[in-house]
Amino acid sequence: MTTFYDVPAEDLIEAVAEKLESDLEEPEWLAYTKTGTGRELPPEQEDFWSRRAASLLRKVAVDGPVGVERLRGAYGDSANGTTRYRVRPNHKHDGSGNVIRTALQQLEDAGYIDTSEKRGRTASGEGRALLDDTAEELIEELDRPELERYA
Repeated sequence: MTTFYDVPAEDLIEAVAEKLESDLEEPEWLAYTKTGTGRELPPEQEDFWSRRAASLLRKVAVDGPVGVERLRGAYGDSANGTTRYRVRPNHKHDGSGNVIRTALQQLEDAGYIDTSEKRGRTASGEGRALLDDTAEELIEELDRPELERYA
């Protein structure tokens, strides 16, 4: 049986994002918000919201139970890009908590994530099934020699 661990994360996130587009609604404020404190502009990808939600679903399934604060650290940037001068050291910036929290709440409403009061968020059975089924489809679609052993 193929699981979501068996396929490359980037391919899995793309495929899951396509499936999540119908379940999730992009917030109105997304066009004006930044994805982290170290950023200057909003995201430029057209399908950013579904990609971020798919990435969060995978991250929660791998690392869960996990909270928003740990996810902010994971989705932050470790260097401030090219705006830093060489005199001062780089600083870690956290990702946007509102973007992460809102996406997690939408995934929870869709039934893909469960929330525990004291432990954090975990992937529900339906969320894991979505990831595993998508991984199974990807293995069949992809013609890569390193993935043939899982088929």
